[in-house]
Amino acid sequence: MNQTEFNRRQLLALMGSAAAVAGLPRGAMAAEALKLWAPGIAKVGGNDWSAMEAQAGVSIAPIAKSARADESIQKMVVGDGNSLYDAMTDNGGGMEDALASQGAIVPLDASRIANFSNMVADYQDGGAAADTIRYNGDLVAIPYISNADSLAFNHGVIGEELSSWEALFDSQFRGRAAMQNDFGPTLTNTAIYLKQSGKQDIENPSDMSEAEVRGVCQFLIDLKKKGHFRTFWDGVQNGADLLSSEEVLVSSCWEVIQIFAARKNGADIRYGTMKEGHQAWNNVVMLTRGGKERGMEDAFYALANVYLSPWFGARTLAGLGFTPQMVGVNEYIDAHPDDFDADTKAITAERLARKQERIVVPGNSWQNVFPTNIRAYQDWWARVQAA
Repeated sequence: MNQTEFNRRQLLALMGSAAAVAGLPRGAMAAEALKLWAPGIAKVGGNDWSAMEAQAGVSIAPIAKSARADESIQKMVVGDGNSLYDAMTDNGGGMEDALASQGAIVPLDASRIANFSNMVADYQDGGAAADTIRYNGDLVAIPYISNADSLAFNHGVIGEELSSWEALFDSQFRGRAAMQNDFGPTLTNTAIYLKQSGKQDIENPSDMSEAEVRGVCQFLIDLKKKGHFRTFWDGVQNGADLLSSEEVLVSSCWEVIQIFAARKNGADIRYGTMKEGHQAWNNVVMLTRGGKERGMEDAFYALANVYLSPWFGARTLAGLGFTPQMVGVNEYIDAHPDDFDADTKAITAERLARKQERIVVPGNSWQNVFPTNIRAYQDWWARVQAA
């Protein structure tokens, strides 16, 4: 699960292809509020941030954030991100290294986060995911969600459990298969399948050589030219609609998409455990250099403490299906029956069990948004899109 070390060459390659992001006007948010650049999945408890504010005891001025790591890096390293945002979330897999190496985020003081000791063991010193929140040994981020992405499938139509990525590429689902329109998870999960099935020689699906990237992309291009993929989905709503409408029967996707698709019309859409492995990932929250300079550290630490509380963990698990990052979630759910009825309690227990099944599969590979040969990833992904 170790991530590749970020370097300047990767940064230049990444930003060379990034589009500029429009800045938000200064003064658009109250000065005393923590200006948080984050997606909607970073909040629980309602449609707005009021429940999160109540738990943290601070005002939060949220700014919607896209899922593109290149946009975030450009905004924070060469753009005006530090003048606009006090805190921010990442897009997974090494972004904290990129931002810390460029001085866009600052080291954190764990002693100012009461719930830090409740963080799951994988993040503690020496843990399997310890490096995903540290840079050069310094704590620079706090995790708030994680998962191991898998395959969603319409069990009601297919009539059987799927436990291999083979199904996603099987001709029986030609025209009714989908993958994410993002080279990171799509190339990683495809590489995991090709490696574990013996179809291609791939050393590390998270950080492939140029030749390995070419092989994986050519595999996808060949399938795409045969009309195998219905589409490459963008965003939660698009991914969920494809499954719930039965346009797509099998799709590599985030678990939240499977959950939303199943809720929409009650279809039996399930999320499998793939025998070859999955892309594992987490999302973290970070204090920007500008946030520290503006004296927003107390507000940041108050929010970080919420992200490591069972209050947050139980709700992100029940509502969005993300893995809690702290201990004590089951005990919290048991102690709050008014918030978690018997059905919800059963669902969360089942989700946690499936997550445990996925996270221990030997073929799992950690998300890496900054692979060593990122230019090859970008160039070959453009060919996949154009095919």
